[in-house]
Amino acid sequence: MTFKNGMAEQSNFDTYKLLQIKDIPEFNVAFVESSEHPRGLGEPPLPPLAPALTNAIFAATGKRIRRLPVADQIKIV
Repeated sequence: MTFKNGMAEQSNFDTYKLLQIKDIPEFNVAFVESSEHPRGLGEPPLPPLAPALTNAIFAATGKRIRRLPVADQIKIV
């Protein structure tokens, strides 16, 4: 989200460009065998998405991204 004068500029997701599958870098998720009860198997790929994307941008451009949204900090050609 972006903020101006202390207020969010987006009122809902219809005004915020969400990352799409085609925009994310490739990454792998592995499940580790455990005696613990399974839970949250659908969510593990989400937390590493932003770091994976920003590291891919750094590897390609040398520019570090330190805040979201990413699109505000890169020039898309």
